[in-house]
Amino acid sequence: MTPAEEAWDILKTILLAVAITLVFRMVAWQPFNIPSGSMRPNLLVGDFLVVSKFEYGYSKASLIYPLTRLPVEGRLFGSEPERGEVVVFKNQADRNRDYIKRVIGVPGDKIQMIGGVLYLNDQAVPRQQISDDPVWCNNTRGNAASYIETLPNGISYKIQECEGDNDQLDNIGPQFVPAGHYFMMGDNRDNSQDSRTPQVGFVPADQIVGRAQRLVFSVDGHDTNILKFWNWPTHIRWGRIFDPVE
Repeated sequence: MTPAEEAWDILKTILLAVAITLVFRMVAWQPFNIPSGSMRPNLLVGDFLVVSKFEYGYSKASLIYPLTRLPVEGRLFGSEPERGEVVVFKNQADRNRDYIKRVIGVPGDKIQMIGGVLYLNDQAVPRQQISDDPVWCNNTRGNAASYIETLPNGISYKIQECEGDNDQLDNIGPQFVPAGHYFMMGDNRDNSQDSRTPQVGFVPADQIVGRAQRLVFSVDGHDTNILKFWNWPTHIRWGRIFDPVE
């Protein structure tokens, strides 16, 4: 084999590996890292997770940038997200960036927040206070009330209130989720840009990338720059690795 043929053989191998990786990323799982504290206390800055794309089917949001801007509508295959599931979606109002939130309202739902309590179709969603512990609020340590919130379908998860029950996002609505859209909220109720704000609003079904499934890595993003991998051994959250996203 000549040097030119050997070089071409190596190049073909690299191109094939890249193609397989891109296809796998588009049709199966996509990596995602948590950039903010909007999903605290369940997801933390420095968490790395995988997003399942095939569970909800495929849309232009499932593609890789810049293909996400193709004029394609609707979804193919898959099922619809359920209340309580954590999903990644594209926010067109924020340069098509990926957001991660929890599905709270599905098409036809009436959503309202009154004094920090979530109302779904005129029924208060039960929440039980579990602690008043120091947590990260606005990138500083402070006290926040934590609750277990339980949706009508039985899915439960933790939420936290950094500013109590009278923050500007604690009283909204009523709002009615239109057909083909979803109402998303962060678990950190006073520090989340979600469907309660005009910067996000109702999320179209074809902007959903997929369901967040499992953590694969976690490093403390407040005590160190997560890009400084040489600090990882002392900052890895070993107990969070491979935890399911709930």
